[in-house]
Amino acid sequence: MANPWDIYAVKYAERNTRTRADSFIFDDHPTAQHGMDYFVWVLDNGTRKIVVDTGYDQAEATRRDRPILRDPAKAIEAVGVDAETVDTVIITHLHYDHAGGLDRYPNAKFHLQAAEMQFATGPCMCHDTLRMPFTADHVCEMVQHVYSGRVVFHDGSAEVAEGVRVHCVGGHSRGLQVVEVATANGPVVLASDAAHYFENFVERKPFPIVADLEPMLEGYTTLMRLAGHADRVIPGHDPIVTTKFPKVGTSGFVWRLDKGPLITV
Repeated sequence: MANPWDIYAVKYAERNTRTRADSFIFDDHPTAQHGMDYFVWVLDNGTRKIVVDTGYDQAEATRRDRPILRDPAKAIEAVGVDAETVDTVIITHLHYDHAGGLDRYPNAKFHLQAAEMQFATGPCMCHDTLRMPFTADHVCEMVQHVYSGRVVFHDGSAEVAEGVRVHCVGGHSRGLQVVEVATANGPVVLASDAAHYFENFVERKPFPIVADLEPMLEGYTTLMRLAGHADRVIPGHDPIVTTKFPKVGTSGFVWRLDKGPLITV
């Protein structure tokens, strides 16, 4: 087997004006404040680096009035990654905060579920509610990459690299995929938006932005099956990640995920 992978979470934005009603269906305290952090992730096995999701840039931040703290494509330099030389990017789904700034990775191939492209370009996008989390320019840019031969489509579970597998779980978006990573301490699953928060999958409390509720709920079971323990599932937006896992370096916005948590769920 190839070298095990190190995993880094790189935070690029946050929103602290949200409530629990924005995060959970049928919550007991819907008006309580509930913040959200935004990350991209880097996998590094010593000989190869893979980026998971590309975040969103300043133009998108301005358009949606959702400020960013730093440019995600520049932020990954804190873990030694030059976006212009990256050859592999996994896009978990095509929502605006996960698939913006694709042009910053001119030498990368993008790994995407075929179901996600079909969803983002199909008749479902005639509905405002389903279209809201997508940005047409991002989707069109990915279509252009299809035509230039730079998109690798997957249909369900597939190996991206030795020790790195993707699995389609749907739910939040029809082609949402999670990333299973082999580390020195066992499997770690980057849930992305299959679980925005630990609370989503630990207590099985669905997130309100959902294309298909049943696959979202079944996805929580898949996360636990793949990871083996809740501590090895990394939710996509939970600020707890920044206290649960050790901080790396001096940048102040990078956390190491593969060595295990400082505190348990």
